[in-house]
Amino acid sequence: MTHDDIDIIGKNVKDMYGTFMGKVIGTITDIDGSIQSVGVDCGSQGLQQIAYEQLVVQASVVIFIPKWRLDSQRLLREKQLTLRRLKALIDIVSENDDMKEDAEIIHEKYKSKLASLDEAEKQIKAKLDFRLAELEEQVKSAKMLLFDAKVQYKSNEISDTTFETVKTCSADLIEHVNHETAEISNVKRRIADLDAEVITVTTPPQKAIQESAVSYLGNSEQEQLVQS
Repeated sequence: MTHDDIDIIGKNVKDMYGTFMGKVIGTITDIDGSIQSVGVDCGSQGLQQIAYEQLVVQASVVIFIPKWRLDSQRLLREKQLTLRRLKALIDIVSENDDMKEDAEIIHEKYKSKLASLDEAEKQIKAKLDFRLAELEEQVKSAKMLLFDAKVQYKSNEISDTTFETVKTCSADLIEHVNHETAEISNVKRRIADLDAEVITVTTPPQKAIQESAVSYLGNSEQEQLVQS
């Protein structure tokens, strides 16, 4: 058993907003002793195996990071870096046209990387949309519970204390959902901004296209004059 195992086993697991999820009861390790996944007792939901990369171990608690957050951050980092390198390559070629042929191979490599990231992006966008739908349903459920509690309170079925507890818990849940919804919306906006930047970088400027067309037409006219 590694030191990391000792540090994590028995600790409570909470999400990023402090909601209790379960307790760590064990780990699955690789042959080198590194932790691959963590077994979390989630009560009625049973034993959940969670990838170790989705957990942040703190002094008294383990914080769970949702998969969509890790995947989207990885995508944004890789796409931003690839774009920066592609821009740098374009700048180098524009400053020294003699390097154009040498740079072509690397240019294609970066374009291929962007194409592969597009496939990953489609999957991440689908996950984000699915999560947003889940969050919307959670808000609806919380509001329904709160409304029903208000009816019970007005009909003297529950006490003031119970009603206040329902209001507080519902408000906390809705606040957590709103935070996560805002974060997902921000991620989607950043992805859209990068997509627009990719188009700008990889699409030839209109002026260059026009100059190429004029040059082509001029050469064609000269060839026709020679032939006649």
